[in-house]
Amino acid sequence: MIQNATSATEFILLGLSSDPQAQLILFGVFLIIYLVAVVGNILILLVVSLDVRLHNPMYFFLGNLSVVDIGYTTSTIPKMLMNYLSNDKRISFSGCLSQMYFFISFGGIECLLLGIMAYDRYAAICHPLHYGMLMRPKVCIWLAVAAWILGLSNSGVHTGLMTLLSFCQDNVIQHFFCDIPPLFQLSCTDIQTNQIATFVVGGGVIMGSFLVTLLSYLYIVLAILRIRTKEGRRKAFSTCASHLTVVNIYFGTIIFTYIRPNSTYSQEQDHVLPVLYGILTPMLNPIIYSLRNKDVQGAFHKIIQRT
Repeated sequence: MIQNATSATEFILLGLSSDPQAQLILFGVFLIIYLVAVVGNILILLVVSLDVRLHNPMYFFLGNLSVVDIGYTTSTIPKMLMNYLSNDKRISFSGCLSQMYFFISFGGIECLLLGIMAYDRYAAICHPLHYGMLMRPKVCIWLAVAAWILGLSNSGVHTGLMTLLSFCQDNVIQHFFCDIPPLFQLSCTDIQTNQIATFVVGGGVIMGSFLVTLLSYLYIVLAILRIRTKEGRRKAFSTCASHLTVVNIYFGTIIFTYIRPNSTYSQEQDHVLPVLYGILTPMLNPIIYSLRNKDVQGAFHKIIQRT
């Protein structure tokens, strides 16, 4: 416990459970999840890069998403696994801020990429004749670059403002990683500026991406309903069903976590939510997006046959 006269130089991450037996079980579970997420996303990157037929906008953005998902899980899980095997659960102040920076960076980039991928599906379904022009290579590259720059900048704002706070009441975080809401709870200085930045800057990234996704799917649904044949409607919807599944899981949990008053935050109740959008979603993305995709399966089988 840190005394009121000093500012915390380190924090203690309690994780998801303090029970030793539960920690061993959680270690095994999250180790498997981490390996599946990393291996799955690396396989997607290899398949997309090695098969020329997959060199199109949809899989270009999927490749970016795989890179983000690897970084997303790596920013939190390895430290959590180390804590489960050790009695020393401390993390330095700089290490805590670094972890928060990378987690929020990859989270913001994922939000933006999901919005871009929704726009890609909109262009493919609603404007098939102009798709090549709307999603030409130069446009795709700039969209991806913009997502990375905005995601990194968004996290830089929150991390920079967090360095201005003092943490002199408690240094125990009932969480498995350093995140904005639990750090707000531990601050003994005014967090109003940080909260405004969370709602305006962070909310702009999250809600902006969500609105682009929502509008894209509104037009997609209207376009699908205009298709006369049942088989045509099924094929059109199947091209975006996987993306829509991930969007529902990801945006629902991340909006509930960040876009709400700090007074409603509960460390004990809400530390499970980041498991959904920060750990399970990156693991499920390769499965939902690609391993059920016939083009990716075909490319994967051809690569295996070559080797």
